Amino acid sequence: MKHNYLLQVRGRKSGKLYSNPIDLLEMNGRRFLVAPRGRTQWVRNAEAAGEVALKRGSWQQSFSLRAIPDADKPELLKAYLDSFKTAVQRYFPVRAGSDAEAFAEIAPNYPVFELIAKS
Repeated sequence: MKHNYLLQVRGRKSGKLYSNPIDLLEMNGRRFLVAPRGRTQWVRNAEAAGEVALKRGSWQQSFSLRAIPDADKPELLKAYLDSFKTAVQRYFPVRAGSDAEAFAEIAPNYPVFELIAKS
């Protein structure tokens, strides 16, 4: 599927390259990584490294990360859950289809990053 990628990030302690499958949210011409399980190891590693790579087949691209402030997350979390509800609904206490305002209270629990393509 066009939104499925393999996220690659270096371990913050080991330096080892770790890979996780992700669903990439594309909205208004921008790309976002959402962590539906909260501050997992890949999130901590990505924050420490400041960059990640996305891979699909033989294609690969590196990105810098920009953390999204909590106040800007509700619309993105809603779009993410509405788009990928069958895979991620169990990680959200808010139901898919809810208004964006319903995500304001839980936004601090879900890291969201904008991906900035590296030249």
